[in-house]
Amino acid sequence: MAAVSAGSAPLQPLYLIDASLYVFRAWHSIPDEFQDAQGWPVNAVHGFARFLLDLLERERPQHIAVAFDEALDSCFRHAIYPAYKANRDPAPEALRRQFAHCKALCAALGLEVLADRDYEADDLIGSALHASRGRLRGVIVSADKDLSQLLLEHDEQWDYARNQRWGADGVKARQGVHAHQVADYLALSGDAVDNIPGVSGIGAKSAAVLLAHFGTMDALLERIDEVPFLRLRGAATLAVRLREQREQALLFRQLTTVALNAPLHNAAGGFLRNSGDGDMLGGLCEALRFGPMTRRRLMTAAGLQSPSTPANEFA
Repeated sequence: MAAVSAGSAPLQPLYLIDASLYVFRAWHSIPDEFQDAQGWPVNAVHGFARFLLDLLERERPQHIAVAFDEALDSCFRHAIYPAYKANRDPAPEALRRQFAHCKALCAALGLEVLADRDYEADDLIGSALHASRGRLRGVIVSADKDLSQLLLEHDEQWDYARNQRWGADGVKARQGVHAHQVADYLALSGDAVDNIPGVSGIGAKSAAVLLAHFGTMDALLERIDEVPFLRLRGAATLAVRLREQREQALLFRQLTTVALNAPLHNAAGGFLRNSGDGDMLGGLCEALRFGPMTRRRLMTAAGLQSPSTPANEFA
């Protein structure tokens, strides 16, 4: 996707990776037959490493940050709505260990790692993109529908597994609303994945119709008297529900809106890719029992010379 800034100079892409999505995907799809030196499974790390290497070799990014979820049960959303994501089982210890290995692997490769106890990966991605506006264009590597709300003119979202890319103009065809309406849409219709119920009686279709007419949830709530006259099934009942659940709807929008103010450590530097740490990377390769081919690819991706590798280790 071509992009230029106001001064017509090309905007370099900033790759923002939603790491948790790809770690979870590997955890569920790859058998846990691989084990580290201590006997713990490393299937998720191996799968994540393959994904990451493929992306690095394919795109050769200069600006990149990898966001992880450390706020699994401690983010600011839990404070304002304790039921947030309460439908999810806690991550098992074997998976938590692999998340730590994946973070270490990114750091060893010279990639900026984003993680915070109070903000989720979505918020870190949103904050990094917001801090880079005017200097870089965002390439959000994730299939997460919530992140589409961040897309502006030059940005794109990339579902890597399906190799599908779309910009702000492509959100409506996928979700039924425009990019800037996604947070309002999820607040009204609910998001079962995050245990957000939405306004009772408002489903995906009616939420899209309401936002198409009013533009924003704020305008909808200010003009509820107009709702009964819309050509929408059960419009009068929806108006009653919106009056009764106005405060809940506003609360849900706090949950569905990606924060843009999460603390970042390297925003001024544009999240430039650095040289890798050979000692750290070599230690990880030994501990995680990466095979010779993967080790060579990791060392190359880190800008380091590949060390000799025992021939009997698996790839």
